[in-house]
Amino acid sequence: MTVPSISRRTLMKGAALLLASTSLSRHALAQTAAAGGRLIVAADSEPKNLNPAIVASNGVFFIASKVIEPLAEASFDGKDGLAPRLATSWEGSADGLSVTFKLRDGVTWHDGKPFTSLDVAFSALNIWKPLQNLGRLVFANLEAVDTPDDYTAVFRFSKPTPFQLIRNALPVVTSVVAKHIFDGSDIATNPANNTLVGTGPFKFAEYKPGEYYRLTRNENYWGEDQPKLDEIVFRVLPDRASAGAALEADEIQLAAFSAVPLADLDRISKVDGIKVISKGYEALTYQLVVEINHRRKELADLRVRQAIAQAIDKKFVVDTIFLGYAAASTGPVPKNAPEFYTSDVANYDFNPAAANDILDKAGYKQGADGNRFKLKLRPAPYFNETRQFGDYLRQALAVIGIDAEIVNADAAAHQKAVYTEHDFDLGVGPPVFRGDPAISTTILVQSGTPDGVPFSNQGGYVNPELDKIIHQASETVDTAARTDLYRKFQQLVAADLPLINVAEWGFITVARDTVLNVSDNPRWAVSNWGDTALQS
Repeated sequence: MTVPSISRRTLMKGAALLLASTSLSRHALAQTAAAGGRLIVAADSEPKNLNPAIVASNGVFFIASKVIEPLAEASFDGKDGLAPRLATSWEGSADGLSVTFKLRDGVTWHDGKPFTSLDVAFSALNIWKPLQNLGRLVFANLEAVDTPDDYTAVFRFSKPTPFQLIRNALPVVTSVVAKHIFDGSDIATNPANNTLVGTGPFKFAEYKPGEYYRLTRNENYWGEDQPKLDEIVFRVLPDRASAGAALEADEIQLAAFSAVPLADLDRISKVDGIKVISKGYEALTYQLVVEINHRRKELADLRVRQAIAQAIDKKFVVDTIFLGYAAASTGPVPKNAPEFYTSDVANYDFNPAAANDILDKAGYKQGADGNRFKLKLRPAPYFNETRQFGDYLRQALAVIGIDAEIVNADAAAHQKAVYTEHDFDLGVGPPVFRGDPAISTTILVQSGTPDGVPFSNQGGYVNPELDKIIHQASETVDTAARTDLYRKFQQLVAADLPLINVAEWGFITVARDTVLNVSDNPRWAVSNWGDTALQS
């Protein structure tokens, strides 16, 4: 099924429109309707590093994917759900030890130099494998990239690496950067990480902190009749609620990633000239999870984890916190990933009476104040939904005699407390499913992750059987066998509850109806927008 799309920071009330406070001239804004046109888009954040080859995240992709291209992009109708970008084809060997990419001829970097296989080899070996947050998992066993000619790159692995994983990961982990710009430098601190030079349909033009990013048309783009737009301006609107007002005033034309508050969607959908679109996020499913610190004696007890699961009313969460724009989860793989998903897992239905009975029988008796024990609860600060769910979870736990103290913090402090210092009992996290369980999903429950890695198993959970399945899947080249292993993975996670999956959701795009070709692939917001156009 397709998960309904909803907001990341919804239910926030409106704030003053920030557009007038920026220095982009009125004359420039007036040119929106010029030939080709300027598309003005709401952006809620300013990434510290804009290089998607290093930081594979939606906040970075949102801007950088128009400039820096991957080997392939997600597609609704392409073979294996992919559309060629810098690679025109890809083929894995039967033994899982190599993948051959045929590359696109006639592509140039924005500085005029030719794109070749040497750029792919450099990006893979010097950035994706050692530096990228996700690539270091996908390419852990990559040992060499052969370049027999300018338009062939052969990836060679020291251990069997599933082609299914490589194929599924292509849109996310294979952003290619120019060797001639990064070679011989400290890649992590190279200024080109924030003044991007790519092969995409748009060139990076300027960035004014707190105001906007501006991209301009690449006249030499390889895509036929692309790009359609002359410019894209990402207007920095950190108070996301202002995006709706800006759209209604026609001062921006598009707000992706649910920048318009969920509570405003019904009203704004009725405004003449505005369309609300839930399509285009199918490959970007966010998951609401309860993270658990298994170092805490009570939480290391499966009976306690089962009781907590039964204390959570998932229907209430979906209907009240997400206003119906979500789906209840059954486990670590979302329903809209049919390649891997199975519903054949243990279920812990909402039943506070049963939860109380489990805790009583387990010996966790209620004291005079009605409490069995206290926990420290840290909701992630990124989205309004995670904060709201934290408040709900505190109340739900109180019903079964668990006193949860909420500790709120900003993003940096939250990540340090949970993922480095382990200063939590329960956390509320929003990991992303990126098309394959090996990409930012298995890491949530696999043991041995170093301290400090965000969105990983920092709760100290260890399950040798689960670790074995994860390891087997990482080297199983047979697609059917690998898929079966991940179904067993889901069954183990749902039964043993190293974490508790509560809900899964996508996002919503709101745009003026003059914006054409919106949401035409499953990662549209973080794709290149080469065919996006403005109606004249």
